[in-house]
Amino acid sequence: MYRYTEFDRRFVHARAAQFRDQLERHLAGKLGDEEFKLLRLQNGWYIQRHAPMTRIAVPYGELSTRQLRTLADVADEFDRGYAHFTTRTNCQFNWIALERAADVMDRLADVDMHGIQTSGNCIRNITAESLAGIARDEIADPRPFCEILRQWSSLHPEFIFLPRKFKIALNGAREDRAALGWYDIGLQMVDDAGELGFRVLVGGGMGRTPVIGSVIREFLPWRQLLVYVEAILRVYNRWGRRDNIWKARIKILVRALGAERFADEVDREFAEILADDLGGDAHLLTDDELRRVTGHFVQPEGVQPRQEPAPSDDGISPGYARWLERNVHPHRVAGYRAVTLSLKRPGQAPGDATSGQMRAAADLADRYSEGEIRVTHEQNLLLPWVRADELPDLWRDAKASRFATPNIGLLTDIISCPGGDFCSLANARSIPIAQAVTERFADLDELFDIGDIRLNISGCMNSCGHHHAGHIGILGVDKDGSEWYQVTVGGSDGSDASGPASPGKIVGPSFSAGEVPDVVEALIEAYLRGRLPGERFVDAVRRLGVEPFKAAADSARHDAAIAPEVAA
Repeated sequence: MYRYTEFDRRFVHARAAQFRDQLERHLAGKLGDEEFKLLRLQNGWYIQRHAPMTRIAVPYGELSTRQLRTLADVADEFDRGYAHFTTRTNCQFNWIALERAADVMDRLADVDMHGIQTSGNCIRNITAESLAGIARDEIADPRPFCEILRQWSSLHPEFIFLPRKFKIALNGAREDRAALGWYDIGLQMVDDAGELGFRVLVGGGMGRTPVIGSVIREFLPWRQLLVYVEAILRVYNRWGRRDNIWKARIKILVRALGAERFADEVDREFAEILADDLGGDAHLLTDDELRRVTGHFVQPEGVQPRQEPAPSDDGISPGYARWLERNVHPHRVAGYRAVTLSLKRPGQAPGDATSGQMRAAADLADRYSEGEIRVTHEQNLLLPWVRADELPDLWRDAKASRFATPNIGLLTDIISCPGGDFCSLANARSIPIAQAVTERFADLDELFDIGDIRLNISGCMNSCGHHHAGHIGILGVDKDGSEWYQVTVGGSDGSDASGPASPGKIVGPSFSAGEVPDVVEALIEAYLRGRLPGERFVDAVRRLGVEPFKAAADSARHDAAIAPEVAA
């Protein structure tokens, strides 16, 4: 993983000191709320429903155990003993007093962490799939390019006040596990006859207008990456709307111009950058620069190909077998596996981790994973360097720390935003809905029978829970001041398990909070009745169409309505 240089450390500490000065002036009444708002946002500080919320960057999801233990210390010393991991692999705290914000940033800077550009109308945290560098189907490791983009974009003076927030994701594997189609820029690594480059998608996004990104370049040589991304951002910065926050994302511009014309504008800007006074080569990435950054992403010294353990079912408990099936993943290095530590179990909000759990996860990473741990898009934690012969010991230790729920990719592996319990933008709460569904489907035999399915929940149209991409999506909406929920089926993030990226389709009018678990159960029953052997939920929706699922949802609403009458 990337190790900060002395320059990086001076940069982050200088930014923390600058923020301390801004905060002190604000608290002294010398910097007004609106003036301070722009400054705090670009350091990751929000004012939420009940208290400030801070978002800490975890670039492309990688954490050292020292960093994870520091997050646990921050949770205990400044918050309420827990943190929340997001779909974009960041870490959020919901209860830190603003007066203590600068102390938190100093503490984080000491372990090479910060909140720079985790909010505001700028280039946000660069993301990649959690199996980057270790996946068997990898074309090339995307992390060096993520890091190059991170360094290039941090406090870039031209792109610090874009029309709206801007998100970039990279995927280096043949399977898209980074949800590229849903990003402002999605970069898929491609090997074209031995030459490495990227397929470039632009204009994806969720929110009020879900749009799948358009391919505007089938092959971009890797040396041209920064120039082409800069050209995209310049076109967006020039033509993106600033008069209407709901129409300011790049997806609206791409739709307004059309993907072909937008690509033409980008190509024109791209050519102008290459032809300026510096000369084209001055703007290109060099072999030396890529080599410098790639040197940070080498295989740990302790990891060497090993003999694979002989397969055996003797003495394997059902719990261990299920964990092996759902939480353990193939690895490019012989004799190794990647292992997901589930943060999804009854009584725990999706993505939340207590300080004790964070320290326990750090202990597991030190013992089993070369001191490295990753945050996944699905709001779990992942150990990337686990020896296959140590899996039984890891399972026992993970079980003792309550990380071994064998539900990865199943119905209760729910993606969810914090919702109305914390967020001032939310129309409805997400966490109680997630907990109700988790409790309804607590039986592991039933979950395994249902099979692969993704349920995503957002508390408002900002779509932080990625509900559009859920096989079942749940969106909180406001109806006359009450919390209601819109349900969709058939959405996809673009991974092989989901099919092409696409937004889900609505199955009817919104439902009350009490009806949602019954509706989810009815959708599952409709799937079980109509599925073909081995067919996944999302594939059944695509084959059968949305009508059988609409009818099931309507039936659940009707049954819920007459239940009180029957009881009376």
